[in-house]
Amino acid sequence: MDRRFFFLGATAALSACVSNDPVTDPGDACEMFETQEGWWRSVKRAERRWGAPPALQLAIMRQESGFDHNARPPRGRILFIFPGRRASSAYGYAQALSSTWEEYERARGDDGLDRNQFSDAADFVAWYAGRSHQELGISYADARSHYLAYHEGRGGYRRETYRGNATLMASASRVQSYYDTYAAQIDRCDGRLNRGWLPF
Repeated sequence: MDRRFFFLGATAALSACVSNDPVTDPGDACEMFETQEGWWRSVKRAERRWGAPPALQLAIMRQESGFDHNARPPRGRILFIFPGRRASSAYGYAQALSSTWEEYERARGDDGLDRNQFSDAADFVAWYAGRSHQELGISYADARSHYLAYHEGRGGYRRETYRGNATLMASASRVQSYYDTYAAQIDRCDGRLNRGWLPF
């Protein structure tokens, strides 16, 4: 058998095994990785591809969706009764906008990626953070600034459009807290997590 086809087949099979089950304890990275099939493999692949560590990927997704794979912004109301438009096209674990997701797909050279699949959403977050790291010089440990760039866009971050937005600043501080907690937890459990990881 051609080794390329074996590799592609194995990768597709493993990708299909990534769990979208509800998270019971979003505050415990080790428990999530040990109970959500394929999540550790997904974040490690994303880190290897783009540079952003697992703790940062998790922290942003927790803030954006609470690990709800079908999360969307709420609909407005027309005449206080009928459902109206949603505030934006954000969707999935990473609450990625349609336009930004399309940019990501072009970077990957793959237009078959899904915002409601954990593996693709983690890779998207890592891609975005990797670009912010390169273009804005934001350290991966500075989850607060990464979230501001993620929320406002890199152009908005440069213009400091987050200034005066107390709600957004509080969210960014929360992301930093998530990151710090997850990073410490992963330091304690990555040894056993890595024993079951196939580095494709």
